[in-house]
Amino acid sequence: MSEILENQEEELTFAELFEQSQTEKLYNGKRVKGIVSNITPNEIHVDIGAKQTGIVPASELSENGDLTPDSFKIGDEIDLVVVKVNDQEGVVTLSKKRLDAEANYTAVCKAYEDGTVMTGTVTDVIKGGILVNCNGLKVFVPASLASDRRTEDLSVLMGKEVQFKVIEVNDRRRRAVGSIKAVLNEAKKAKQEEFWANVEVGKVYTGEVKSITSYGAFVDLGGVDGMIHITELSWTRIKSPEEVVHVGDTVEVYIKDIDTEKKKISLGYKKAEDNPWEIFKRDYPVDTVCPVKIVSITTFGAFAQIIPGVDGLIHISQIANERIAKVSDKLAVGDVVDAMIIDIDYDKKKVSLSIRATLDADSDEE
Repeated sequence: MSEILENQEEELTFAELFEQSQTEKLYNGKRVKGIVSNITPNEIHVDIGAKQTGIVPASELSENGDLTPDSFKIGDEIDLVVVKVNDQEGVVTLSKKRLDAEANYTAVCKAYEDGTVMTGTVTDVIKGGILVNCNGLKVFVPASLASDRRTEDLSVLMGKEVQFKVIEVNDRRRRAVGSIKAVLNEAKKAKQEEFWANVEVGKVYTGEVKSITSYGAFVDLGGVDGMIHITELSWTRIKSPEEVVHVGDTVEVYIKDIDTEKKKISLGYKKAEDNPWEIFKRDYPVDTVCPVKIVSITTFGAFAQIIPGVDGLIHISQIANERIAKVSDKLAVGDVVDAMIIDIDYDKKKVSLSIRATLDADSDEE
């Protein structure tokens, strides 16, 4: 009997010593594992293997509030960190979000060392830049590094998921600085390399009109800009590229010329099938009678538009049945008259017209 009592006393002494050792080991910053034992609207209680009650306030569950006490169930095991030990009340305040933040900061530091691209959501626009939430850790991105182009209004990024590279870490303050621009520039460079590796004359691309000048329009082909000269925008003469395209338009273009040394691309926009001379050749053979519009008058005749882009000459001798002294006696700019196509030179792109031939035809019919 005495031996049993002695053994019980030894076991009791060991249990007390174990409990004491557990209490002594609890300190601010200590990592522990807790088993959820009770759940309330404002906190969860956990068993951490000590005499104190472990409490995790709702505010200490996650940084962005996506975890609430209802997110857990009794019996769940959670990794936590000690925030405060209150031996008098027998309570240990614990935090999940601070442990997660520490783990996330470690991940950010590794990403900094490895040059890894990270993903996060823009949560705040502050003076000088934005804050990106990356798994609970807020990374500061300066305004100059928030885009690959100048952005005056950073609020357009609010709520957007972005990719960035960590370019600076501060261990003392547990803070990190990121760059969205670095990721965008790398992606742009990769696109440019792919473009130059595959581009060839005649290849068709779909791009966006980025800017317009007096002599043409610049189109983004996917990291590389090409230019459509004003003469390539339309088969007819235009005074400004904006008569055909505008900034932001999506256009289909083809490669006309490549200067690999200067990294310049010349683009074509007007389509061969829209060539007015091809339309004319198809629809207006010799002997066709059609309405034409007088566009200019000379001493030897009048030029008339048959279709936009194709003009023909009515020689003074082909204006009337009788001899006339001046073209202006019979015709004026803007007049619309019927004329017959009497000759076509496709090589020189010249068309001869005759009003007289239509008059003769009318008289023959009578």
